Amino acid sequence: METDQVKPLAPVSDLPSSDDGEAALHLNQVRRKKFVKCLGSVAALAIILVVVIIILIFTVFRVKDPIINMNGVAVMRLELINGTIPKPGSNISVTADVLVKNPNVASFKYRNTTTTLYYYGKVVGDARGPPGRAKARRTVRMNITIDIIVDRILASPNLVTDVRSGTLTMVSYSRVGGRINILNIIKRHVTVKMNCSMTVNIFSQGIQQQKCKRQVDV
Repeated sequence: METDQVKPLAPVSDLPSSDDGEAALHLNQVRRKKFVKCLGSVAALAIILVVVIIILIFTVFRVKDPIINMNGVAVMRLELINGTIPKPGSNISVTADVLVKNPNVASFKYRNTTTTLYYYGKVVGDARGPPGRAKARRTVRMNITIDIIVDRILASPNLVTDVRSGTLTMVSYSRVGGRINILNIIKRHVTVKMNCSMTVNIFSQGIQQQKCKRQVDV
């Protein structure tokens, strides 16, 4: 009679216990909570960064329009006949003191500036200024000299009336075009235009009255 072989029982220490399962479950829960907290922290940080960037864009980094001003105008080389009428064939030089103010946190790089002078709707002189750069929150000062063609003024039927009043009424048109670049992220092309009507005193050769209007095109 063959004796049935009996397999030995596994040691008690090798059998899985309920305590080990609970420990593994607790460890997984702890890891899950840490992951959720980490993910929440990253999300909160991302939201804060987005809010800060939006605030900067609409406050500090908000692109503002450059400002152009005609600070003053001086008349040079005005040759008169009998102290009243400009001499035919001569040229009058007008020097305009132009200010370009940049209120932005980035520089404003502008192209050639142009200034045209009109006498009752007809061009009697123009000038071009060199390109340049207005640094952040700085003002650039430019002296632009305009040579006026006297013969065009003499051909105007309004000259006699102006000479009798002792003044010449003229209009200047200045144009400055350029680009504002903030951190290579925010870029904006702007063109600043300014129309000025001025009254020139023939005897003192100075500007008696001046009014200017600005316009910005983007």
